[in-house]
Amino acid sequence: MIELTTGVIFLMSSLYGSQHADMQVANIANAQMQDEEKVEKVAIVKIVDPKDIEAYIRKEFSDKPILIEIAWCESRFRQFNENGTVIRGEKNSKDVGVMQINERFHAEDAVELGYNIYSTQGNTAFGKYLYEKYGTDPWSASKKCWSQSGDLAKK
Repeated sequence: MIELTTGVIFLMSSLYGSQHADMQVANIANAQMQDEEKVEKVAIVKIVDPKDIEAYIRKEFSDKPILIEIAWCESRFRQFNENGTVIRGEKNSKDVGVMQINERFHAEDAVELGYNIYSTQGNTAFGKYLYEKYGTDPWSASKKCWSQSGDLAKK
């Protein structure tokens, strides 16, 4: 767990380089260590290839097809760049991964609930959590893209 937390802190500080980002990630890491029993104890396999991620998304969201559309619109089924780093939003660099989960608004909740939004599995699982709690609102900025299909079930 400490290795994961250290890795996240290193990743965040190298990406942002600011003291504020370091403090925010350190606060999340402290919360994660305090609530370690809440964090999933499963092995995370790094799914990198967009085709594999698409297959994973289609399976995970087979009961919620709107989330498949959202994942396509938000990231083109990508969790990582070619160099292996987590993709970030083009308009908002705080949006991360296949579901473009916003770190500013959701990182603490994700950690509290045991989701690693920097992994494909954690990002999609937290995306499903957000959908169940808020419907499609967290992805309203990309609505023009994912609302094109008239047969999608919306919450």
